[in-house]
Amino acid sequence: MAAGAPVLLGLRDAAMAGPCRGGAQAPAWATNKLGGSADWVPSVRPGWPRCGLCGAALAHLLQVYCPLEGSPSHRVANVFACAGKGCWGAPRSWKVLRSHYLQTQEEERRNCSIKQKQASNFAAKDWCDEADDWGVCDGAQSPASASLQLLGLNEVVSSSLSRELECASQFQRLCLSGATDGPHSLSTPPADSQAAVMAAQSSAPLFQPFYISVVDEEDYTGLLDTDHADKLLKEYQQREGVDLEQLVSESFAGEGDGEKYEKSEVKGRDHTFHKFMKRVSVCPEQILRYSRGGQPLFITCPPANIDRGIPACSSCGGSRVFEFQLMPALVSMLQSDSDLSVEFGTVLVYTCERSCWPANCHTPLEEFVFVQEDPDQRLFK
Repeated sequence: MAAGAPVLLGLRDAAMAGPCRGGAQAPAWATNKLGGSADWVPSVRPGWPRCGLCGAALAHLLQVYCPLEGSPSHRVANVFACAGKGCWGAPRSWKVLRSHYLQTQEEERRNCSIKQKQASNFAAKDWCDEADDWGVCDGAQSPASASLQLLGLNEVVSSSLSRELECASQFQRLCLSGATDGPHSLSTPPADSQAAVMAAQSSAPLFQPFYISVVDEEDYTGLLDTDHADKLLKEYQQREGVDLEQLVSESFAGEGDGEKYEKSEVKGRDHTFHKFMKRVSVCPEQILRYSRGGQPLFITCPPANIDRGIPACSSCGGSRVFEFQLMPALVSMLQSDSDLSVEFGTVLVYTCERSCWPANCHTPLEEFVFVQEDPDQRLFK
């Protein structure tokens, strides 16, 4: 994975109005959000994944609209997790589904909608010469308004509109050198089993939907304040009875006896956690880190062979790369009418390096998830 890849941070923004079931404001699938229900692209059959451990319907945590520069397809990733306490931290209780939708299909769909609207307008004028008096605006839609409609943001309060537009454009400008899509020949699937799908969605746990705004981590580097991170670290050291400074100053050299091995193990663990806290302290409210092809941020020491443990893409057999991760702040920002919650430290998502999409594919492709539990959830309360 290439070092120095740009890092985009996702922050929780304004609450979304309505149940967020999709379809009301097209295209809802092009909106970055947390909670709510997944908004599937038109080329994919709607569905609802279930937990691999308990079989319960998974809760939808995040929807990330992440097209790749130079690709002819829209690209969306949806993250699901089990809200059952017994399933927290288990990889089988998490699912990340990636969907594609050809831009040419969206253009055809939009042109068809325009033609239908024009035909409807003509019919209305034929039926009633006063049709233009029914609140129809003759003025052209502004670019900002058009962008808001595209991203489903027209219900956001005016104070956040400019930031939402800027954030959305940052995701759309994501660049991946050498990224290619496989051949596409998609057609919109029939709308069968809609009743069954809606029934499954109604039984699934739901978190309140919020928009996600996006910022560049580099914009925060000059505003680094480590006081909060240092305070949390001191509290952690006092509870665990360890001295990080002393551990860091010790040498790793030599095999040593069992006691030295244990000290080195503790030192590595605390060093990873300290590095995580220091990096996050730049923007503590981040719920998502996006850096496709970049380096993930581990909260505890990962397995030494983690790169070899990442399975190949189940569709094309190619390798996977790190794309984004969920951050601890998301835990406290997941809200629901009932006592729903999902606990984790950080969740790393690895996706197909070639971003493949088989021809005539109508089901989302599942990607690889690596879950790290929170060493001490009290640090993020």
